[in-house]
Amino acid sequence: MNNLKLPEDFIFGAATAAYQIEGAFNEDGKGESIWDRFSHTEGKTKNGDTGDIACDHYHRYEEDVNLMKNLGLDAYRFSLSWSRIMPDGRNPVNKKGIDFYNKLIDKLLSKNITPYITLYHWDLPQKLEDVEGWANNDIWKYFADYADICYQNFGDRVKNWITLNEPFCTAIPGYFTGELAPGYRDAQKTLAAVQNLLLASGQSIALFRESKCKEGQIGITLNFSPTKPLTDSDDDKAATIRWNAILNELFITPIVHGKYPRALSDIFGFDIEIDSKKKEIMMQKFDFLGVNYYSRNICKYNPRIPFIKSEVVVPEGAPVSDMGWEIYPQGIYDLLMWLKNYYGDPVVYITENGMALKDEIKDNSVDDTERIKYLNDHLENCLKAKEDGSKLKGFFVWSLMDNFEWSYGFTKRFGIIYVDYDSLKRIPKKSYYWIKDLLEKRK
Repeated sequence: MNNLKLPEDFIFGAATAAYQIEGAFNEDGKGESIWDRFSHTEGKTKNGDTGDIACDHYHRYEEDVNLMKNLGLDAYRFSLSWSRIMPDGRNPVNKKGIDFYNKLIDKLLSKNITPYITLYHWDLPQKLEDVEGWANNDIWKYFADYADICYQNFGDRVKNWITLNEPFCTAIPGYFTGELAPGYRDAQKTLAAVQNLLLASGQSIALFRESKCKEGQIGITLNFSPTKPLTDSDDDKAATIRWNAILNELFITPIVHGKYPRALSDIFGFDIEIDSKKKEIMMQKFDFLGVNYYSRNICKYNPRIPFIKSEVVVPEGAPVSDMGWEIYPQGIYDLLMWLKNYYGDPVVYITENGMALKDEIKDNSVDDTERIKYLNDHLENCLKAKEDGSKLKGFFVWSLMDNFEWSYGFTKRFGIIYVDYDSLKRIPKKSYYWIKDLLEKRK
């Protein structure tokens, strides 16, 4: 199964996040993050797993970059740990944190792998959470200061930047449902977090335009899932509109159109407006939109779920990943065309796509044929969308290696490289070699 032909100028990379792979959670001056705190709180993660060591990428980054080089990647998308660079979330700056990322960037460039940096992938410094976190109305200014430090230190070599990864997951599971760090269930904090995340992204884009890396490009990564109702009932249709507003429209609509989705007022029971000064910051023009896609969402009405009154279900008999998510490759095509038609036809990168499997080692190898089919089918739909006019420029597989999967701990494996968490040995899976072959065929 390798009949795909990628365009020569199509960027193919792999993605990771700092807390999920780095480890070294308290080394070389790093401060505590909300995920350090959350994962050390009893009952918050499967088996009490933490990212204290994770994949030990902090100490093994050279080995990992060599694996990327052998694979033939064009690019590597990774996030910076805010609390490694600024342990308290604000000044002073930790030189050893800067040094680590400089070494990683230089190693990537020496192997002709282009770095794509995500400034924030969920691991807020705990010192900032202690003063209301993303609900603090000054936090977007703190984030902009942090972004500026990163531009100053890395912008001479890094030309591709992402402000936030999936702010939906910061605001909704983090402040509304309590599933992810910091673990709140508070509607007012949720709305404050949404606004402050939008301001943080917009202000850091504005600073980017004035920085030493202004010749590069910057965007934001949002997660999307095309939605449809389970049935034609009015209740299911209304539930789908509400869920679509929260999941798919909550961030992109203010950024592109300068307003919140209409259904948001219905969900929270009062009108939510954006004042003109904040709107100007939020609507800073991005160079590209990062898109994370895993599955579509089928919605049904459920009055027991607060505010949204909507539940996501999997159609009976549908194939699913180890996360229980429906495998629906056409959804990535539908999503790309929706963005083209309703959100200004942006330049797009798929910044995450992949699947979790119950991978097992047999004879020092991992046969993840199902993952190969998943990636093949999604890439086919990506290329079809590109042919039909989407300004899709590249694709980043999630993930480079198995890692700490947030609340699931180490129980879910998304990587194209297997990690033995006892020995920390890396073992490329069958999908790794499939991608290697795919990329070699472009030459």
